[in-house]
Amino acid sequence: MKLRIYLDTSIFSAYYDERAPDRRGQTEEFWARVAAFEASTSELTREELAKTPDADRRKQLLKLLDGLTLHGINADMRKLAGQYVEAGVFTPITLNDAVHVAAAVLTRQNILLSWNFRHLVNRVRRAKINEVNISLRLPTIEIIAPPEI
Repeated sequence: MKLRIYLDTSIFSAYYDERAPDRRGQTEEFWARVAAFEASTSELTREELAKTPDADRRKQLLKLLDGLTLHGINADMRKLAGQYVEAGVFTPITLNDAVHVAAAVLTRQNILLSWNFRHLVNRVRRAKINEVNISLRLPTIEIIAPPEI
């Protein structure tokens, strides 16, 4: 059985990020073996990538969506994201991060993969997310960076 992983927007943008060669290399290594997983993302990721100013880069980023399951964002996901904000796990400014987590949790992913260490790949934040999930009788989720998978 393949691990079900949700990719947040940072996994896509790091693929072409020339400012961080180590991260880019690790991201390329992950993408080379993405078929080993049941990989998905959400419509939110597509929307965020579509805002890339450079047209050529935007096209490259959106091409990475090919072959992935793309989950729509629904009212339940927005509600859960709001509950994360109410619980102080995220702030209104980081609501999109909360929506990514909610999408991953409610689509029953095993792992949320991210390079966002400030708001997601963070032991304290993960504990708070899972505390909310447990209180709502939802599954817990691992939130890790590509080198960990």
